[in-house]
Amino acid sequence: MKEVIGRPGTVSGLLLRIGQCLFAAASISVMVSAHEFSIYTAFCYLIASMGLQLLWSLGLACLDVYALRIKRDLQNPVLVSLFVVGDWVTATLSLAAACSSAGVIVLYARDLDFCASEPHLQCNRFEISVTLAFITWILITISSHVMFWILPSV
Repeated sequence: MKEVIGRPGTVSGLLLRIGQCLFAAASISVMVSAHEFSIYTAFCYLIASMGLQLLWSLGLACLDVYALRIKRDLQNPVLVSLFVVGDWVTATLSLAAACSSAGVIVLYARDLDFCASEPHLQCNRFEISVTLAFITWILITISSHVMFWILPSV
């Protein structure tokens, strides 16, 4: 089988999962540090989605570490199918959360000029958090495409 960058049980797969964990955790921490984020449902959805992404990626990163440590190949059809479904679900949730949060930010910051009239909202933190969520989504999309292409070969 041809070596695919980012496949489970490899160093590149581990780095991809660690990147997903780091950016999801950063998105959560920046959003939580913003004042009054919890009154907006889209931001709460972003926190929940990034939390799920963090747990999923952390679990798969631990599995990658285990596979690297015992030098075992994770090309099992059942495992790869689970990875495909999990990655596609978390990718869809992450994109939906990032887009809905970005929509709220555009509405309040640019359309209603709400951020200028209420400086205590810290809109720049909202924007940074959403940007980190989109980066997380890009990484999970890469991972889900890798899993999708590996699936027929197992």
